[in-house]
Amino acid sequence: MKFAIATVGMGYVGLPLSLVFAEAGLHVVGLDIDEDKTTKLNAGVSYIKHIPSERIAKAVKEGMFRASTDFAEVKNANAVIICVPTPLNEYREPNISYIIKTGEAIAPHLQKGALVVLESTTYPGNTDGELREVLERISGMKAGEDFHLAFSPEREDPGNPNSQVKIIPKVVGGYTPECLKKACELYSKAINTIVPVSSCRVAEATKIMENTFRGINIALMNELKVVYAAMGIDIWEVINAAKTKPFGFMPFYPGPGLGGHCIPIDPFYLTWKAREFGQHTRFIELAGEINTSMPDYVLSRVADALNDRCKSIKGSSILILGLAYKPDVDDDRESPSYVLIDKLEARGAKVDFNDPNVPEIRPSREHSHLAGRKSAPICGSYDLFLIATNHKEYYTIDFSVYDIPLVDTRNCASDRSRNANYYKA
Repeated sequence: MKFAIATVGMGYVGLPLSLVFAEAGLHVVGLDIDEDKTTKLNAGVSYIKHIPSERIAKAVKEGMFRASTDFAEVKNANAVIICVPTPLNEYREPNISYIIKTGEAIAPHLQKGALVVLESTTYPGNTDGELREVLERISGMKAGEDFHLAFSPEREDPGNPNSQVKIIPKVVGGYTPECLKKACELYSKAINTIVPVSSCRVAEATKIMENTFRGINIALMNELKVVYAAMGIDIWEVINAAKTKPFGFMPFYPGPGLGGHCIPIDPFYLTWKAREFGQHTRFIELAGEINTSMPDYVLSRVADALNDRCKSIKGSSILILGLAYKPDVDDDRESPSYVLIDKLEARGAKVDFNDPNVPEIRPSREHSHLAGRKSAPICGSYDLFLIATNHKEYYTIDFSVYDIPLVDTRNCASDRSRNANYYKA
């Protein structure tokens, strides 16, 4: 079968992007090294909560989409879009190994005139630097002459019904003006608004700025949460009042830490790259320190709540409500709930979790030791409940019927549990 696009990485970015192109009438093959994923996709089965199986099945049935583990499929593609993870290593430095390995896998099959677009979040200079070099070295072709190269940052917001790939403006930067033209032509076939910029590096920097902006403002709210709590002031009431101002204020919300694949990671890509130019991102690094310290603040509130019952964390049984990093999704990447589990267990607690969207902890790079644990029911046999994610299901529960402490990091149960058992964190 002849197809126009090969998308590498069938995760939260690559799969919805592939479907948008398929629904626009382009033939798409989704490439992934995980055979379980490709088998499910070809059977029309979704493994991502907010992407219905019916949508995949329709694209497969119409012959516009199929999945494969064979990277030789790239030889039939006019465009290759890379949507693979870009985590941090143990030293909080960029790990671009997935990008490089993908480049090595597609380069032998890359056809002259083809377009390669990187969508994975990275630091400025990665697309026209390391990725370009590996593609040129293995393919024997030159970017901007024999094949086209571009960067276009993903803007996925899982769980947000208004976040649809087709209607979110698409920033695109090319290695050369002709590369930019080809990339804009590709995305305009499926996406309503294209925002061309002058280079791959500007497009890379745009994505970093977007998420650094969010990370810094969340850090401000987290810091103010601790400060106001010491003053006896509810940060959530303050935010609700402040956001009534029709100008000059944008609400951000505190939490138990940062989660998701973007906000906890992207700013550190910039701080790492900035050092190469002798620049120090003190503001960003301070925000990172505040956000990563929040699980410890939550633990202090857990200790307070248990202490009021003449108990300690050691030996207590605790149910964490919410494993996903944000409400009403099954995305648990970089979730602060994992940090809370590890920290609580290190202090001797017995910890279970409940999540209506994550029935079982899946194997992952960071938390393989927790894989296989299953969501536990909410019941009164625990010493403490800890709300880490504000899923809609938790808003309907009257926790006051359980005579045990409830520590709420999301202001999820404040209107139903204002009693001696309720603690904000």
